[in-house]
Amino acid sequence: MADAIMTGAPARAGRMPWPGLLALFTAAFTAVMTELLPAGLLPQIGGALGVQEGQVGFLVTGYAAASVAAAIPLTAVLRGLARRPVLVGVLSGFAVLNAVTAMSSSYAVTFGARLLAGVMGGLLWAMLVGYAARMVPVERRGRAIAIVSAGITVALCAGIPAGAALASLFGWRAAFWALSAVAVVLVGWVLVAVPNFPGEAAGERAPLRRVAVVAGVRTVLGVTVLVLVGHQALYTYLVPFVKAVLDGVDPSVALLVFGVGTVAGIWVVGAVIDRRPRATLVAVLGVMAAALTVFGLLGEWGGGAGGVLLGAVALWGAAFGGVPTLLQTALVNASGPRDADVATSMQTTVYNTGIAVGSLGGGVVLENAGAGALPWTSLPLVAAALAIVVVARRHAFPRAEVRR
Repeated sequence: MADAIMTGAPARAGRMPWPGLLALFTAAFTAVMTELLPAGLLPQIGGALGVQEGQVGFLVTGYAAASVAAAIPLTAVLRGLARRPVLVGVLSGFAVLNAVTAMSSSYAVTFGARLLAGVMGGLLWAMLVGYAARMVPVERRGRAIAIVSAGITVALCAGIPAGAALASLFGWRAAFWALSAVAVVLVGWVLVAVPNFPGEAAGERAPLRRVAVVAGVRTVLGVTVLVLVGHQALYTYLVPFVKAVLDGVDPSVALLVFGVGTVAGIWVVGAVIDRRPRATLVAVLGVMAAALTVFGLLGEWGGGAGGVLLGAVALWGAAFGGVPTLLQTALVNASGPRDADVATSMQTTVYNTGIAVGSLGGGVVLENAGAGALPWTSLPLVAAALAIVVVARRHAFPRAEVRR
C-alpha cells in the first residue's frame, strides 16, 4: 500500500486509500467554509470593518466570481506540473489568505484576500475529483468521488453552523484563524498521505477545445446546467415558497429537513454508485421531478399538507445530495482521469453559472408570477435533464459503464 501511494499508483482493488481521501474530503470542507462563512457573520464582520452588511455579502460574491473566472485558465496553465505541489500550493494559499482575513481591519484588503482565495478555490475544485479518481482502481472511482464530495455537504450542514458558533464565543476572527490552522495541518497531511501524480507532458495535453468535444463531455455538462438552474430556481426561494403555500410550517424546519436529506442522499449514492451509476442518476432525477410536482400541486391547493411538504423536501434533499457526485463521476468516466482536471474545471464554471442563472431566474419568476410558479419553472428543466440521461446511453451515461 505504501509503495502504491509513493509511486502514485492507485490502491489495489478492494482497498481504499482512506488517509488520502479524507485529506481531500477535508480540503473540500475547508474550501466551502472559506467561501461561505462570511455569509453567517455579516453583522460581526461589517462592524469590525466599518461597512454595511450588504458589502460583507460581496465578500462571498467576489470569491465566487474569482473562482469561476480562474478555474479553466489556471487549470490549463498548470496541467504540466506534478499534482501534489499544486495542491499544497492551493492549501498554503488558503492558510495565508484566511490569516490575512483574520488580521485585516481594512475592507479593501479583506476583499482582495477573498478574491485571491476564490482563485485558489477555483483551482482546487478543478483538481479534487480527478485526484480522487486517480487514487483508486476504476471500480472504486465513484465511491472515492463521493467521499471527497461529502466534504461539501458536511461543511454546509455542520461546518457553517459550527463556525458561526465559534465566532459567537470568540469573535469572527477566531473562525478564520481556525480555518487557516486547518489548512496548515492539511499541507502536512497531504504531503504524507496523498500521492504525487505527474503532470501532463506538453505533447500529451489535449487542448481545451478537444476535451470539450469529447463524446459525452458536452452532454454531461448540459445535464449539469439544466439540473442546477432547475434546482436553484426553487431552492434559493424555498423560504418564501413555504411561507406562501402553507401556514404553520416554519421555513427553517424545511431547510433543516433538506440538509438532513442531502446527507442521507450522498451516503446512499456513495454505497451504490460504482455498481449502478446510470440507474442511480435516473432514479434521483426522477425523485427530484416527483418532489417538484408535489410542490407545484401544493402551491395550487395550499393549506393542511405540512407533512406532505416536509416529506417532499426530504426526498428532494436526498435526491439532490447525490446529484453532484453522480455528475462528476459521469464526467470523469467520459473524459478519462487524465483530462479530468480540465473537464472538471469546465463543470465548475457550468455549475456556478447554473447557480447564478437559477437564482436570477427564480427571482424574476417570484416577483412576476408568485412563489407558486417556482416549482413549475424548475420541473421542465429537471425533466429535460432526466430525458437526456435516459437517451444518452452511449457515451455520457452508458448502460454498461465503460470507463477510461
